Amino acid sequence: MQYSVQELLWFFIVYSFLGWIISTAATAFREKKFVDVGFLYGPFCPAYGFGAVLFAVFLVELKTRPFFLFLGGAILSAVTALLTGIVLERMFHRKWWDYSRKRFHFGGYINLPYTVVWGLSAILCTHVINPFLCRILSCISSRISAILLIIIYAVTVIDLTGSITGIIAVNSRIHKLFIIEGLSENLQKAADFMGQGVTGWVLKHFEKAYPNLNIKEFLAARREQKKQLERQKNTPVVFGEGCSFYKLASIFFIGSFLGDIVETIFCYLTTGRLMSRSSVVYGPFSIVWGLGCSIATALLYQYRNRSDRYLFTCGLLMGGAYEYICSVFTELVFGTVFWDYSKFRFNLGGRINLLFCLFWGIAAVVWMKMLYPFLSRFIEKIPKKNGVIITRILLVFMAFDITVSGIALIRYSDRHSSQSGEIQESVISTVLDEHFPDERMEKIYPNAILRKK
Repeated sequence: MQYSVQELLWFFIVYSFLGWIISTAATAFREKKFVDVGFLYGPFCPAYGFGAVLFAVFLVELKTRPFFLFLGGAILSAVTALLTGIVLERMFHRKWWDYSRKRFHFGGYINLPYTVVWGLSAILCTHVINPFLCRILSCISSRISAILLIIIYAVTVIDLTGSITGIIAVNSRIHKLFIIEGLSENLQKAADFMGQGVTGWVLKHFEKAYPNLNIKEFLAARREQKKQLERQKNTPVVFGEGCSFYKLASIFFIGSFLGDIVETIFCYLTTGRLMSRSSVVYGPFSIVWGLGCSIATALLYQYRNRSDRYLFTCGLLMGGAYEYICSVFTELVFGTVFWDYSKFRFNLGGRINLLFCLFWGIAAVVWMKMLYPFLSRFIEKIPKKNGVIITRILLVFMAFDITVSGIALIRYSDRHSSQSGEIQESVISTVLDEHFPDERMEKIYPNAILRKK
């Protein structure tokens, strides 16, 4: 079964609240005192709600296959925790949680025991909690449910706005500490300098909830970072150095192009047919490959010197999960299935299969050990000014290309999914029908399977 949008909105709220209760209780038990671990002022932990929604959207098909449901929940939760941790660290230049001292961790953001718990939680949510919540929601009229959601989300948005405003103000105040000579790094004096308003409350709240956000250490780290930047002023500027935004953007474009070429050649060798493998209507670009290369680079960059076995295992698990998620996403959004492995042995819902998961593992090793180092050196040789301009132009073009392709696919699906043959007409639909008729769409997406709505 597929959950309605209203049910998913409720899932987010309920699980965010339950996650706050569980996290706060666990921290209180460990610290022997009450500690509000929520990111927001209210009793909500959005990461839990977001994770629950991901379970409901992407794992519902695995309800009858407990092992894969567990595995999917573990992988989705790990990816969610990893991305959340990276984003927060980029914002604050500090980790909000750190499992580096624990065994079986990945980057300090996730560790095996918690991942196992999340996998079991996916089974519990899918088989017990979600059906229970749906039964409760069925007892509430749709109108009352909608009104309650509007009120709750309005309050949540206000809460989120206040929290983000406080964070921005805190960052601004902390930055001023660098230009005020002789100001003590003592946390209490820093709080006094910031005042007892919103920024002071946010600072104290974060300091209690997340001990890793030690302000004294944070200031020291920022000061050291500033010194390093000053030392680098006289050194040559390198475009896309390290694992920066421009490096990942460049990898995305290169990976999209090479992925399309590789798939085209592979299809020709295996089927004898020369067909389009592009994801977009303009240009030979495979978005799945481009995103896969960028995500793999971002996640595995710090582990690029690890053993081939380690990279192979990471690639196998992450590649399989990534391909499964992409398959579900494209079917839900565009009503189209771009690949179907139902005829392969050891497949999972026709979305992934064991053989191609092994290919993902091999690809991870080849990419991180051979292709990425070569491409990285090539990208860093591009003059920074030219590289920035070219990357921005390509980003605008790709955003336009993806948007037009998505709209054209939705219209293509609508033309074939209508039971009565009557579809809504508008100026935009007329333009789409004229520029992207069935013949052109079938040529661009020859293997696309349309699902009836």
